[in-house]
Amino acid sequence: MNYKEAKEKFISTWGALGTLWGINKAMAQIHALLFVSPDPLSMEDIMEELGISRGNASMNLRGLMDWGIVYKVNVPGERKEFFASEKDVAELARTIAKERSRREIRPTVRVLKEVSSIEDDGSKKTQELIKKTKEMHELVETADAMLNRMVNQEQNWITKTLVKFLK
Repeated sequence: MNYKEAKEKFISTWGALGTLWGINKAMAQIHALLFVSPDPLSMEDIMEELGISRGNASMNLRGLMDWGIVYKVNVPGERKEFFASEKDVAELARTIAKERSRREIRPTVRVLKEVSSIEDDGSKKTQELIKKTKEMHELVETADAMLNRMVNQEQNWITKTLVKFLK
């Protein structure tokens, strides 16, 4: 397999994985392309490389910047905007974990807390709902706390081990 084939395979696979993680394919592919590119790329470069429209590229670049894993780069002498990805795998994992917690886990914790705090009317179904949602609330809150501890430590052994395991 040559460079071009390997790069296309990585970008395609990252795009497919992204859809499994709830990220659209184009967003994941743009991230993959920027991640393996040694130099920042313009929107036109991204559009051409991936065969996507300007609107699709623009919308997904904004989304990646909102996640904090892609940023604009000034290229001296160029009027176009250029983009680059976070290159440090451990930092990338921490940023994604932090964002997933903020966007997905914390809202779920709030809902579970609210649902598990309903008034107990004495019925079996209400008691079961309260019991099970309290258990789920405790589990999700504990998992989120563990994730936050891991994310908030720069280079601890858990992060290093997790990153090695994910490779």
